[in-house]
Amino acid sequence: MYNHTQFGKNRFPSFKNPIPYPSLLTVLLGIVLILAGACTTEEDLESKVERIHANVLTLDTHADTPLVLARPGFDIREEHDAWKTGTQVDIPRMRKGELNGIFFIAYLGQGPRDSASHVLADEKMTEYFDIIHSTISENPNNLALATNPSDLESSAEEGKIAIYIGLENGYALGTDISKVKKYYDLGARYITLSHSRNNEICDSSTDPDGPEHGGLSAFGKEVVTEMNRLGMMIDVSHISDDAFYDVLELSTQPIVATHSSARAICDHPRNLTDDMIKKLAEKGGVVQVNALSAYVKTPEPNTEREREMELLRETYGDFQEMSPEDRDKYREEMRALREKYKEDMASVADYVDHIDHIVDLVGIEYVGIGMDLDGGGGLRDCYDISEIQNITYELVKRGYSEEDISKIWSGNFMRVFNEVMETAQEDLRIM
Repeated sequence: MYNHTQFGKNRFPSFKNPIPYPSLLTVLLGIVLILAGACTTEEDLESKVERIHANVLTLDTHADTPLVLARPGFDIREEHDAWKTGTQVDIPRMRKGELNGIFFIAYLGQGPRDSASHVLADEKMTEYFDIIHSTISENPNNLALATNPSDLESSAEEGKIAIYIGLENGYALGTDISKVKKYYDLGARYITLSHSRNNEICDSSTDPDGPEHGGLSAFGKEVVTEMNRLGMMIDVSHISDDAFYDVLELSTQPIVATHSSARAICDHPRNLTDDMIKKLAEKGGVVQVNALSAYVKTPEPNTEREREMELLRETYGDFQEMSPEDRDKYREEMRALREKYKEDMASVADYVDHIDHIVDLVGIEYVGIGMDLDGGGGLRDCYDISEIQNITYELVKRGYSEEDISKIWSGNFMRVFNEVMETAQEDLRIM
């Protein structure tokens, strides 16, 4: 089923030695052929998309699905309606989308930064790892724990979906460097250093109080060094611009942005500037484009929508400080608002504009897919994991070859994953 031989044409072919003066007969024949083919163009395009999507290995590098798995009554074996339930990933929908691999994220929001709270954060984060491992072990015919780049292909050959693990928000580390290895041993293959607020590692791109460390803290520098030593990818999504440049300078290995988009297309501090993208690419890293609508396209003004959103935020307050019950209520009301105003959401075409921009800026080798589903991500025409072929469709429509699409869907990220792990193993052998 999985044919990894790449035979796509170049995305931007050059035409040498054109015929300068075509005959009238040639022109007329060309018009006839175009008109004759017009009726089958869409059918041919869809057939090509289906073939390519089935051939390439598809990987989504960021899904907050463990937050959903922790909810009472949710069954990942059942198919759920995204617009009715607000959930975006389950086994039937992953199968429909022909997904080969996904990073399930053990995420914890930023909380108090004292010793007792760090202990509690570590315990809560460990619970999410337990949930992920239990989900995999309870579904052995469909899911497989993945810890190495090669597991994506081997799981696909076995007819299973590769489940990788990422840790989002280094808050759970507290100030204990040994926790990096603890989570590596539990299966985490990257750490998103911070989330919406500053922590002990670095500044966040969105902390309302502004920067605290001016980039990485002293402890954050230890974390980067330890992650390099272990062969653990460093995720720079969410961190401040200064922290990004600190990581870039300190890391001996390529870095990843597992769910970030291009600031030149959508001016949001969560996105990367052109200079950041260039510097990341120079070091061999990769940008996995985020599908959270507000990071894809600046929404058009809508007074009614903005008033309802603001009222919802005022009613529930800071998400990080909500009780579990209030968080569930908030998510449900937010889901209803998204459905009500879904025509205002960004589209797959808007999403691929970010891919185009990164490709034009630094090349095809430095971009991928990190949708942020079950964590706010979702486009109006690709709202859950079952609809990801729509991304492949848009890429094919824009002229990307099968080889290009294979790189975007998994090849580029796996290249970085391989390099990070292999470099660490070589260093350990030398030691």
